[in-house]
Amino acid sequence: MSVIVIDKLTKRYGRRTGIDDVTLQVGAGEIFGFLGPNGAGKTTAIRVMLGLLRPSGGSARIFGLDCWRSSRRVKQEVGYLPGDLRLYARTTGNTMLRICGAIRGRDLGAPGRTLAELFALDLDVTVRRMSRGMRQKLGLIIALAHRPQLLILDEPTASLDPLMQERLIELLRTLAAEGHTIFFSSHSLSEVERLCDRVAIVREGRLVADETLASLRARARRQVTIRWRTDAAAPEPPPFLDVHRREDHFWEASLRSDVTSLLDWLRDRPVADLAVGHPDLDSLFRQYYLHGKPQP
Repeated sequence: MSVIVIDKLTKRYGRRTGIDDVTLQVGAGEIFGFLGPNGAGKTTAIRVMLGLLRPSGGSARIFGLDCWRSSRRVKQEVGYLPGDLRLYARTTGNTMLRICGAIRGRDLGAPGRTLAELFALDLDVTVRRMSRGMRQKLGLIIALAHRPQLLILDEPTASLDPLMQERLIELLRTLAAEGHTIFFSSHSLSEVERLCDRVAIVREGRLVADETLASLRARARRQVTIRWRTDAAAPEPPPFLDVHRREDHFWEASLRSDVTSLLDWLRDRPVADLAVGHPDLDSLFRQYYLHGKPQP
């Protein structure tokens, strides 16, 4: 079942377009990465999905409900962490949980305390005395405490130290295994690669990719370094190897084919040392960001 269904969604602010003709679906239990540089339209899409903005065209549905016309019901089923999290400065974490529990009509005290222990947050501290990382933890606790079937997280690891990032990622994996759906907006490629099953990439308000991580890895180039024997001349590179740096008997290159082709080509050549890296998703994503598609 598709938890999120977005069809030709468009949002304009006067003459400026926030998102344009975006179509995608996210299934139950999926960890879906929504990628793009700052200003690409990620937050606009999320605000339309939550009924905070009215679309200029197209539609967005969550659990079969129209996100604008049924905004209240959608919000009841969703846990949301905004990228620009703001909290009442004079309240404590415990008070925020009571307020949010009253809004949702349920007691969030016990699950909130369990999450606070996981994230090592003192709920008796007032927001004004919290660091940015502590406020981010509180925002996550509020989003997670009612165990929503859909989590929409906008830059959730911002301001978290590496240990807390790992705890969050493990928790999200556990929730997904239990059938919860996670919509994970980020511009951090490494965390999306570690966590997500599928990613959509948005650039200048338009969707330029919607693929599984496996298919992206299959198209990403591997970085290769070759050191040739000093007693032999280095050969001319084959057409599937782009050499970016060549110094005496040392090459740095990217591979545009599978590793087998490279090994076959090197078999009878004077190689002293060879290193082949993992598929370079970083470079692939950067091409989407800059050009809207990978360069040949």
